[in-house]
Amino acid sequence: KGSTTYEKLPACKIEVPERLTVSHTALQEEGLAERCVSVPIRQATDAEILLAHSEEYLEAVKKTPYMSLDELRTFTQQYGDVYFHPNIYHCAKLAIGAALQLVDSVMTGKVRNGMALVRPPGHHSQRSAANGFCVFNNVAIAAHYAKKQYGIKRVLIVDWDVHHGQGVQFAFEDDPSVLYFSWHRYEHQGFWPNLRESDYDSVGKEKGAGFNINVPWNKVGMENSDYLSVFFHVLLPIAYEFSPDLVFVCAGFDSAIGDPEGHMCATPDIFAHLTHLLKSLAGGKLCAVLEGGYNLTSLAQSVCQTVQTLLGDPAPQTSELNGPCESALESIQCVRSAHKPYWACLKHTAEIQISGFCVSEKGTANYLEKETYSYDMILLVRLPRFYGGDVCYFLPYFNAQHLLCTVYYYSQCVCFVCVPPQGCSDVAGLMQAVLCLLLPLAYEYDPGLVLLVRGPGSGVGKAAWAQITSLLQGLAQGHTLALIQEGEKEAVGTTAASLLGDPAPSLGPLGAPLPEDMEAMESLRQRLQTHWGLLQTAGEQMITASKETYSVTQMDNNILEKQNSY
Repeated sequence: KGSTTYEKLPACKIEVPERLTVSHTALQEEGLAERCVSVPIRQATDAEILLAHSEEYLEAVKKTPYMSLDELRTFTQQYGDVYFHPNIYHCAKLAIGAALQLVDSVMTGKVRNGMALVRPPGHHSQRSAANGFCVFNNVAIAAHYAKKQYGIKRVLIVDWDVHHGQGVQFAFEDDPSVLYFSWHRYEHQGFWPNLRESDYDSVGKEKGAGFNINVPWNKVGMENSDYLSVFFHVLLPIAYEFSPDLVFVCAGFDSAIGDPEGHMCATPDIFAHLTHLLKSLAGGKLCAVLEGGYNLTSLAQSVCQTVQTLLGDPAPQTSELNGPCESALESIQCVRSAHKPYWACLKHTAEIQISGFCVSEKGTANYLEKETYSYDMILLVRLPRFYGGDVCYFLPYFNAQHLLCTVYYYSQCVCFVCVPPQGCSDVAGLMQAVLCLLLPLAYEYDPGLVLLVRGPGSGVGKAAWAQITSLLQGLAQGHTLALIQEGEKEAVGTTAASLLGDPAPSLGPLGAPLPEDMEAMESLRQRLQTHWGLLQTAGEQMITASKETYSVTQMDNNILEKQNSY
């Protein structure tokens, strides 16, 4: 905190040391710290800092410990929203070093994943400038380090901080080996850092075009449904097609409820689900590095939710999920449109059968016999069968009836997922169906049990099956029952490993799904989205300006009510 000699330096009222102490204390009180491997930290070297910063800037920051009060004040004023102190250079080197130690531990197999609690944060810092509380760009340096030290070919950086991490974007905007995703409060360029480059149409430059994804929040008050919708319909389909070797999270929790900067309404438990979904990528190799988060209560809770999921604990039950708000839908629609030229998953759609519908490849729909299942209690999902033929396969009536009556006795809501015979040889189309249809439906349905059935000769490879099993465990607090029919014995080991928490193997970069399958899936999604909000990907325009004004005012009142509870 410094000595009295420097007590007159400009001070920040929200980026305070207590951010780390309350987070670590919460981890200890919840018994999470003792379950983690404590990784010693070190200072970053000059060579490591220069991976993302200019030599001139580094040399200038090196002088700050020896500056007078007036010199420090003058040095600070040349940058935006940053506070220099005689100790900050030392702390910033330790923050980088902690991130690099985490990368080493993950890449060498010492740990499966991890989180670095560090300050100062880093994602606003640019090559030759401090910015937004950030001195050095911790995650950008760590990504460069991973590529150089371990030969990583593809890196995914997910920035869920409420501010745009422009420093990370600028560091990799022409680099196709790094996919950068950021959602952030934008308000049509009215919110800090007020950059045109933070909008949805900044997709990257030159060879990096398509590898920079910005999801601008143009209104405050975004909730859990808004965050999940962006994952299901933007980030995850692109990330699976990209197939990263390592995932970084710029873990800023100012996007949680109660934060004085974010003014969002997403609850801390949503970060458990976001973390779970990301763990299925890159063979589970995930490095989360703390960025923002200034409400000490929601910050500590969000950190705990993230770490619990990294440790393999079941994500908490979701509740009251519905469709994203109109403003979020508009952003989702704009992002998908801007990135359509670059990603096969956004050009077409696939086929699936859900909740009593049986859809053939010609798009005709037939209703299943309603007396067989209680549709108000069971969400029935049949994964796609491609390449023609009979598409109406289910377990024999008496087996299914007995099974469903049994599980209903223990659980009021069941999500029943069936992989049919000879069904899913197109992995790209299968994953599109899982990410964009199955998961949104299942999350909104909020089951108490997931029943996963694998039919004989399904054609689903071990890696894809492990991915499906792993992703579905984010539902129902991990209560998953997998039934493997005779003739599928080779899937037993894969299923058991996934249920025990082993990371699902990477599928590798996915090719383009079959156009006819994707068109069938899109047709079905459009029909079902009137009943299932999380399937929506496009918004409707407000009829009149007066109605829009009224809705914004009412939303602001709702936000204030929710924020006050924190």
